[in-house]
Amino acid sequence: MDSTRQKKIGRLIQKEMSEIFQREVREIVMGTMVSVTNARVSPDMGNVKVYLSIFPTEHKDEVFKNISQNNSTIRFMLGQRVGKQLRIIPELQFYIDDSLDYVERLDNLLKD
Repeated sequence: MDSTRQKKIGRLIQKEMSEIFQREVREIVMGTMVSVTNARVSPDMGNVKVYLSIFPTEHKDEVFKNISQNNSTIRFMLGQRVGKQLRIIPELQFYIDDSLDYVERLDNLLKD
């Protein structure tokens, strides 16, 4: 169960990470659309699990690998944006959110 503070920080990080992926790291995401679907903050506020949805899905693994390799650069950009609001910039852990693929697969199964 997340506390109110964890939820607020999660929403803040989700918003800022979305803007970072849309505006600042074009060379890392290689022309694909990366959206941040969720950001879950640990109780000690030291780690954040960031769930990403990558479209188109053909280059999903390559883009995700590139994002993971540039974790420190992305964390630095996040720190520049939220440094005045957070005392400690949390460590980022990226995960692929494949819930949209799952919904599409279910929809196709139901149509057949």
